[in-house]
Amino acid sequence: MSEVKAFVTGMQHIGIPTNDLKKTVAFFESLGFEVVFEKYLESTNEDVRFLRLGSVTIETYQNGKASMQVGAVDHIALDVTDIEAVYEKVTALGYQPLEDGIQFLPFW
Repeated sequence: MSEVKAFVTGMQHIGIPTNDLKKTVAFFESLGFEVVFEKYLESTNEDVRFLRLGSVTIETYQNGKASMQVGAVDHIALDVTDIEAVYEKVTALGYQPLEDGIQFLPFW
């Protein structure tokens, strides 16, 4: 059993970049999703929306850098019981973080 698995309690969200936030939000709303949180991040010039349908949460954000390719998921976030322990274990497994250390976002 993976040492990381012991800390995972579920899926937090799936991150999907877009170049047209309004159209993307309308698409997910047409499927029954509802916007549950929105924020503009000045530091990255990104307009962010979290949408939820039941237990599924999608983070979509407009930054002008979406690849516009089928299946273009930017990230998958997991709920964990101890982020520091998980960070230590995944780096010990040889995975290289994209950013230095654990990142905390000003939302969620």
